[in-house]
Amino acid sequence: MSHSLHGKLVVAVASSALFDLTDSDRVFREGGEDAYRAYQREREDQVLPAGVAFPFIRRLLSLNGQDPSDRPVEVVLLSRNDPDTGARVFRSIASHGLEIERAVFTKGKAPWPYVESFGASLFLSANPMDVREAIGHGIPAGQVLERGAVRDDPSDAGLRVAFDFDGVLADDSSERIYKSQGMDAFRANEEARRTEPLDAGPLLRLFRDLGAVQTVERERKRQDPSYEPRLRIAIATARGAPAHQRVVASLRAWGLNVDEAFFLGGVAKHSVLGTFRPHLFFDDQLAHVEPTSALLPSVHVPFGVANQG
Repeated sequence: MSHSLHGKLVVAVASSALFDLTDSDRVFREGGEDAYRAYQREREDQVLPAGVAFPFIRRLLSLNGQDPSDRPVEVVLLSRNDPDTGARVFRSIASHGLEIERAVFTKGKAPWPYVESFGASLFLSANPMDVREAIGHGIPAGQVLERGAVRDDPSDAGLRVAFDFDGVLADDSSERIYKSQGMDAFRANEEARRTEPLDAGPLLRLFRDLGAVQTVERERKRQDPSYEPRLRIAIATARGAPAHQRVVASLRAWGLNVDEAFFLGGVAKHSVLGTFRPHLFFDDQLAHVEPTSALLPSVHVPFGVANQG
């Protein structure tokens, strides 16, 4: 039976982002493929622990309604395993109650080329090489940083997502001016172009698709006033006034809105993100996501001038 994914928010997630595979990876590195295969078969019925992206994926899927016509989200598993060694992953998915039915197993090859096959607006992986290759081919991707504890409060039904702006939602053209000419030139450029929207960055499509899910939630609220929308989206940018004007101009041109916006003017992002408590925070600079990763699930988007050299 054919099921179209057109019009849905599709996220492609690697098993390395969804589950904690620390022990499995150690066995593979130390013993090779045969030892790894034996290890997974022996533990096929042992449920894998949650990984960094697990709370995000679980909550994202929970936004689907029971009616087949009210299911705006789809998650696809992309794995470097083969179907044999990947059996434990699928059993763990079922044990955790995640409604993921589509998967690609590539037996050691990079899985990111299949992102476009499913029309996904995001590929999440803990493998930095896979993510960099995907970004290099124009595919929206992010590397989850495997640091700190996975915090997943079952009493909290909300889903909160935070994005950096330059190099994530927008391109890095302004960042390039800052890097090459300094802060004064950056501010002068942004002031002169304050009403000009920036071009799209690598995750703008994801941002749009999340906005479409919010539209679905608003319609549910209209039909059932007791329904409480759960998805909230924020921007956390190092920009301060007056450079914030270009962010506003870009959002207007894109026809998009955010629930919260933090124009920090250089203040450390973890200071506000610790209050917003996103289930994923996307930033193009490791200098920003490494500090936040100890507090909350953080994703590095290796795009643009901040990741060159």
